Amino acid sequence: MRQRATGRTGSVASGIEDVARRAGVSKSTASRALSGGGYVSEETRSRVRRAAYEIGYAPSTSAVSLATGRTQNVGVVMPYLNRWFFAEVLEGIQTALLERGLDLTLYDAEPGTDGRRRIFDDFLARKRFDGLIAVGLEPDDHEVERLVAMGRPVVSVVGAGSETSSVAIDDEHAARRATEHLLELGHRRIAFVGGEPDHHWAQVDRSRLRGFHTAMEDAGCADEAIHIRSEVTIPGGYAAAVDALGDSRDRPTAILGTCDEVAIGAIIAARRLGVQVPSQLSVVGIDDHEFAEMFSLTTLRQVPREQGAAAVELLLDHIADPDRPPEQTSLKARMVMRSSTAPPPTHMTAAAADMRRE
Repeated sequence: MRQRATGRTGSVASGIEDVARRAGVSKSTASRALSGGGYVSEETRSRVRRAAYEIGYAPSTSAVSLATGRTQNVGVVMPYLNRWFFAEVLEGIQTALLERGLDLTLYDAEPGTDGRRRIFDDFLARKRFDGLIAVGLEPDDHEVERLVAMGRPVVSVVGAGSETSSVAIDDEHAARRATEHLLELGHRRIAFVGGEPDHHWAQVDRSRLRGFHTAMEDAGCADEAIHIRSEVTIPGGYAAAVDALGDSRDRPTAILGTCDEVAIGAIIAARRLGVQVPSQLSVVGIDDHEFAEMFSLTTLRQVPREQGAAAVELLLDHIADPDRPPEQTSLKARMVMRSSTAPPPTHMTAAAADMRRE
């Protein structure tokens, strides 16, 4: 006689009928709750999923795909997998997809590589997903065309332009708020460190640099604003700050890093040069990186995991309604006060002002 596998409760787990009976719903309702096809209330969906878990039932991906016409898979493409922001966003995406019983296919599209070209020209064209989440991409025109031409919903977490829906913090507002914090403390000679034109984060840097300049202009300090180009890494921030702080007669009294990694690099450089933070130099960042607390860094906090989860919600809305127009979700970063900022030392500001008058 044919034997069937037993579920978690020890009873025979025959299939969707058992799930429906245990949850007290019809077979069609149980099927909709597990497949994501059609409307089911959240309370009912949770009850059906709990019943499925208790008897050890998992719907066949092939069967769900046949029933719904969908792959039950979401593609995620990002330029880096080993950097803090991207890893955190991916965690948020994965958690949100797992909660909905959806699969994930990850594409590592590092800029300037043959692998990235193949991803856009070959792999994405196969459309083995119901929708795509593009994280931190600044695609060239050809890549944007390929994304739009796929005929699948696309949501961006930072980047990709107005052709797709997007989730991101308001980078210009974050940099403006960080700069205003330094201005409120009395700083006038402030350096923005970042803005390397050709790196993957160029769009974010441009927005943050714009926010910095806007705040400086509004405060009547446009002539005091300094822009120091830097790679968006801790070593990049370190190298840029070593150059900026080398001349004690003309160095800035405050630094705004385009991100926390750059700001942390600046703090390390200041320590190596014997410049005390914050009594001689204030430093502020943007992101609230996992190392920010370790360096007591004042920063503007964004939560990448929440952006990943929000991107999943937005993408599922587009999958359910393919005619839904693109929309941009802009989140506000929140100031986190630590101990890397203070009023500027009076003797430094006076000396710098005298030198510039000479």
